[in-house]
Amino acid sequence: MSPWQQELKALLQLTAPILVTQLAQAGYGFIDTVMAGQVSALDLAAVAIGSSVWLPLFLLISGIVMATTSLVAAAHGAGRYHDIPHITHQALWLGGFIGLLAMLLMQKISVIFPLLDVPAHLQAPTELYLQGVSYGMPSVAIFCVLRFYSEALGHTQPIMVISLLGILLNIPANYVFIYGLWGLPKMGGAGCGWATALVMTTMMLVLFIYVLRAQAFAKVRLLASDIRPHVGLIWRITQLGFPIGAAIFFEVSLFSCIAVLVSPFGELVVAAHQISLSVTSLLFMIPLSLAISMTIRTGIAYGRHDLAGIALTRRTGLITTTSIACVSALCIILFSHTITPLYSSHPQVQQLAAQLLLFAAAYQIFDALQVGAAGCLRGIQDTRSPMIMTLIAYWLVALPLGYSLGMFPLWQQRALEAYGFWFGLVVGLAVACVLLNWRLHTSLKRLAQRWSADTHR
Repeated sequence: MSPWQQELKALLQLTAPILVTQLAQAGYGFIDTVMAGQVSALDLAAVAIGSSVWLPLFLLISGIVMATTSLVAAAHGAGRYHDIPHITHQALWLGGFIGLLAMLLMQKISVIFPLLDVPAHLQAPTELYLQGVSYGMPSVAIFCVLRFYSEALGHTQPIMVISLLGILLNIPANYVFIYGLWGLPKMGGAGCGWATALVMTTMMLVLFIYVLRAQAFAKVRLLASDIRPHVGLIWRITQLGFPIGAAIFFEVSLFSCIAVLVSPFGELVVAAHQISLSVTSLLFMIPLSLAISMTIRTGIAYGRHDLAGIALTRRTGLITTTSIACVSALCIILFSHTITPLYSSHPQVQQLAAQLLLFAAAYQIFDALQVGAAGCLRGIQDTRSPMIMTLIAYWLVALPLGYSLGMFPLWQQRALEAYGFWFGLVVGLAVACVLLNWRLHTSLKRLAQRWSADTHR
């Protein structure tokens, strides 16, 4: 088996469970939406508004503690197994702290509802929903740290199994809180938030017990060494992780912002935009999962000072993710008119969504290459530059261009409306692709020079 084939096998073995985990986490929101919608439209709206508040916050927290992956993977690659529990303990302190901050913030977030023009009759159920979710934020932050610790060591299957068990628990938990069984008050759709907190806490406890007992973690057992907080390392993790969280937040908030900006064009346009976004978000899980695997493999090679290994992971990962993107783009082109009726029975919504999906087909390769490059950069602990480049690509290129084309008749006879915004996304992702891959190329050149200089000293 050639080195390329060996690397591909290693990447795919990591990616498959991570992909299932990512899809399972996306499934929680789908289940909440379906079960709240069965109660009433008001309950569904409360869950939708609440989700738009806490999901970006969750992604920001997850991104910050994602620094655990690159640091643990580097220590693993260098054979510094005694450092791994120490790194993870400090990440747990950080995760617990920002989880508590998020909990307190969400419990007071209702004060901005009037500023966001949330209808008065929706404010109370949305606040109840967010209050429930808030109690799970410390647990989800700690779960993410333990997840990244386990995945960086190559143990991805336990996270997959626990995530799937979480989905199975989420359905009856929602039912209990929605309809008020076992003496609990009937909360309606807002009960989904309390069920989410219960599921998050249960998953965290199960994973914690697993990593404390499983033989696979014997060399790097948590809580068996110094667990006191060390401000220096916590600050290093924060410096490395915050740009990751910010970059993810920039991308997620861009799509959320576009959903708001297209709303003046009518509910049919908003529905079509949401359908297209739902389809592309699902497809994006594949290159995203591969990028997480590339972070792990790159981080291990980085810890070994193995430049050839980093280059092999980069080349294999980017070729693989580009190939997958080509298949995704082809499927979108061929089946867009088959997919959209699954979401809506309205002919105009179906037609517009299918047309917007063609823009999604156009950016599949750009999206795959940019997320793959970002994964490698995280592996070599370069996170600040990608954050800046992501900000430029999304908020200084994609949004202004999309807004100009969508809202104003510039050189065209009429404003392009939703098409203009999606064209802006294509251009923005292309810019991100070029910038991040250029950054990866220059970072690896500098790394080679630095390691070469260290060798000759």
